[in-house]
Amino acid sequence: MNFGHPLFAGCLSERNITSPTDIQARVMPLLSEGKSVIFRSATGTGKTFAYLVPLLERLEGEGMAGLPGPAMMICAPTHELCAQIKNEADFLLRGMTASAEHGAEGGPVPSVLLLAGSGNIGRQMDALRKRKPLIVAGNPGRLVKLVRAGKLLPSAVRFLVLDEGDRLAADELFPETSLLAGLLRGVTQAAACSATLSAKSRERLLSLFALFALGGGGDPLVVEGGGEEILRERIRHWAFFSEGRRKIHTLVSFLSAEKPGKALVISGGGGQPGIIYSRLRHAGIAAAALYGGLDRKERKAAMDGFRSGKFSVLVSSDLAARGLDVPGITHVVELDVPPDGGAYVHRAGRTGRAGKTGVMVTIGDGEEMRRLERLEKQLGIVVYPRELSGGRVTVPPQEP
Repeated sequence: MNFGHPLFAGCLSERNITSPTDIQARVMPLLSEGKSVIFRSATGTGKTFAYLVPLLERLEGEGMAGLPGPAMMICAPTHELCAQIKNEADFLLRGMTASAEHGAEGGPVPSVLLLAGSGNIGRQMDALRKRKPLIVAGNPGRLVKLVRAGKLLPSAVRFLVLDEGDRLAADELFPETSLLAGLLRGVTQAAACSATLSAKSRERLLSLFALFALGGGGDPLVVEGGGEEILRERIRHWAFFSEGRRKIHTLVSFLSAEKPGKALVISGGGGQPGIIYSRLRHAGIAAAALYGGLDRKERKAAMDGFRSGKFSVLVSSDLAARGLDVPGITHVVELDVPPDGGAYVHRAGRTGRAGKTGVMVTIGDGEEMRRLERLEKQLGIVVYPRELSGGRVTVPPQEP
């Protein structure tokens, strides 16, 4: 299988995409045949195009543009991920608008609308009424509100995608995800994807898919992809010991010594990202912040500045960093060690993308270093200890 479909070949060639990745080659034919799929593959392996390309082809083939409501709904846990998906869908839709059916003959122009919770819901309602989008991308809470308000027509939705499916199936988001799925009984094809997929998440996603009268012949398929070599071969893993009260100081020293091109700093949550951001700015480091409590304009300004290089460091909560795809991230720095390997994989996967290499840095205390050692064995990676000395990152001396 290749990306030679006339709808998309031109725009994909702009990114030098001519052949599918392993997970794309395995998933795209299944979705093209109308089957429903839950698939897992490492970060940076092209999961978004794996579902967008075949489902957009199906929308085009079935002439769904111009219907009274969106034919495809893509649900993701964060505003930033929803916005990324919208951008990728817009990119592919350029091929559709250039086709004879939609472009030259003046037919309905397909569009995608962002319906994230941080946006103004009144404006979103107006946009739904005026634009009649082919696709909507949003987080479950906001999508539920719009359906309940009668502004988003659930009966029109035929294709449902759950991006970062393991997060949407996690305890804190699963009630909203389930509520949304229960409102969409007209779905005939569904897909879910994630870089990690626990047995619990898989069962929960399958239970949601069971709500729909899915076509394609048979139960949803579960496809386990690879790509873990990216974690081991393209990403170097470093660890710096630091007592809790000294972590931000260690972070400032590391950033000053390493001078990364683009660094994503991740903290578990609460008010910590804001504190880290303030300390970095006070130290003269060009940083931006991304966490709960910021409005849509502030989040957009942070992301735009980080992408453009105006800010060399983005401080993010764990949730906000989920699924971020920013070209050129050279370093990811975590100031706490997650309790499970899946969270570490998601964090590290923000670097080493698109064939490039990267560095995953952990700054932690004694207990966190012991936890990191357990994750090291679980994930089959090697984490190398590092120190800061004389304004440089150094290798600690070997014990005699």
